This record gives sequence, C-alpha cells and structure tokens, in this order.
Amino acid sequence: MSTAELLSDPAAWAALATLIVMEVVLGIDNLIFISILSNKLPEAQRGKARKVGIGLALVMRLALLTAIAWIVALTAPVFDLGIVGPTGSHGEPSFETAFSWRDLILIAGGLFLMWKATKEIHHSVDEDDSDDLLDKGKKTVELSFTAAIVQILLLDIVFSIDSILTAVGMTEHVQVMYVAVIVAVLVMLLAADPLGNFINRNPSVVMLALGFLLMIGMVLIAEGFGAHVPKGYIYAAMAFSGGVEGLNIWSRRARERKAAAKATRH
Repeated sequence: MSTAELLSDPAAWAALATLIVMEVVLGIDNLIFISILSNKLPEAQRGKARKVGIGLALVMRLALLTAIAWIVALTAPVFDLGIVGPTGSHGEPSFETAFSWRDLILIAGGLFLMWKATKEIHHSVDEDDSDDLLDKGKKTVELSFTAAIVQILLLDIVFSIDSILTAVGMTEHVQVMYVAVIVAVLVMLLAADPLGNFINRNPSVVMLALGFLLMIGMVLIAEGFGAHVPKGYIYAAMAFSGGVEGLNIWSRRARERKAAAKATRH
C-alpha cells in the first residue's frame, strides 16, 4: 500500500494511534533506566547522556526496522532443552525451553537489569561501599560517561528488539511503524530531563524506580522462558506504586511548608 493510500485509510490511522501509545508505554522502561543511570554522572553531563541514550534508542529502532525480516527471524527456536511447564487455562504451557535468539537476548537483558538495579540499591543503602565505575567520586569523568553510554546502549538493544517485535505484531505497514517509533522516541526525549530531574530531587523515588527495574528484569527473564506476563498488570502496578509515592511526596512537602511557616512566625 502506498503512502497516499495509507493517509486516506482510517484503519491505518487507528493502527498508528494505537501503536504510538504502545511504543510510548514500552519506552517507559527504557526511559527510567536512562534517567537513573544519567543521574549518576556529574550534573553538567546528565542532559547530554540522556540525549545520547535516547538518540541511540532511536537509531537502534530505525535500524531494526530496516532489517525487519531479520528481526522476525529472531523468534525462530535455535535450540530446545525439551522442558515444558504445565498447561495453563488457555492451553499454552506456563513456560518452555525452546529458546530463540530473542529469548536469549531478553534473558541476558533481564539479568543485566537485575544486576544493575541490585547494585544501585546496594549503593543507595551503603554509599561508602561501592566500586561502581559510575560513582561520582571517581576521578575519570570520561570513563564514567563512556560506561554510562555503554550500559544504556546494551539496554537500548533489548528494549528496541521488544519494541519492534511489538510493532510487527500490530501492523504490517512499515511506514506506520516508522512514524510510531519516531513519535514515541520524541516523547521520550521531551520527558527525559523532567523525569531525570524529578527522580534526582526525590531520593525515595530512586528506590521505587530501581524496584521497577528489578521487576522489569524479572519479566524479561520470564518472557525469555516463554512465560507470558500481561504488560497491563505490570504497568498498573507501576502506576499504583507511583500514585502512592506521589501522595507521600505531597504529604512530605505539606509538612515541610507547615514547619517553615511555623518557623517564620516564631
């Protein structure tokens, strides 16, 4: 179908709107990781790291779209251990060990995400005991920036493959996929600095975000083993936790304002 025909097709516009929403939602995971990692850098480099990280995410997604046949082939099994879990209510196994390249990438990405989140949680609890390359106390600022970009790139690969495979499953029109991916990444770019600054201003949100990354890592590993976890449950849990934390921040700031007003009167 030509571009002109797509522009006059209501179904294509509906697919585009749905896919943009899906891509933005899927980009939240990527954006949280970029925000947390960039906040480990000196303040002058944080904005640059976010822009480079999101730029790499865009390049990765567009490059994968140009090789869409290869991406679809990643779902073909490469080896099978012959272990299958019990059948669920829909007649599908709860897990399986017929691994494709996509499964292996998801498992590797999930393990990396869990390792990184656990390391950051440990550093948040005990700041004096850290050998992290991204520690602000290190003298080699360039190495810290390079290490941040390398780690962002590794997770960009994982999230990009998941994103493009989702796009392939929702529409057959490559033009629609290109537009949806570009719009979603532009939304990520606009949200990167406000989200990163918000996380940096509210230390309790950092722990919540790291908890999200742990959960996302476990979900990636589960999906690598063929266990389908409905994304709606994950994002509902994230939204609920975020709402509760928002109430905590609101309450904390209200107490601070009252304390400041009382101090001014005295």
